[in-house]
Amino acid sequence: MQVEHHDLHHEFPEYLDSIQALKASSEQFGHMYEEYESLTREVERLEEEDLPVHDFTIETMKKHRVLLKDQMYRMLLAHQHGS
Repeated sequence: MQVEHHDLHHEFPEYLDSIQALKASSEQFGHMYEEYESLTREVERLEEEDLPVHDFTIETMKKHRVLLKDQMYRMLLAHQHGS
């Protein structure tokens, strides 16, 4: 199965410097980043290997990943604007 990659570097290529800066300076961002990347790897693994898992499980994981991405995006915007 062809799986689209959703790591933050693919999602926000224009924020690569800010992602690195926030990972180094914000414990909160760092934890969210690690959780997001872990969820992404797990979802991609489940989809690539077409493992038997309830659709609700994957959808819940994807929804949590979107929530994390939204929160990190707001932090990236604030960092870009010096807030």
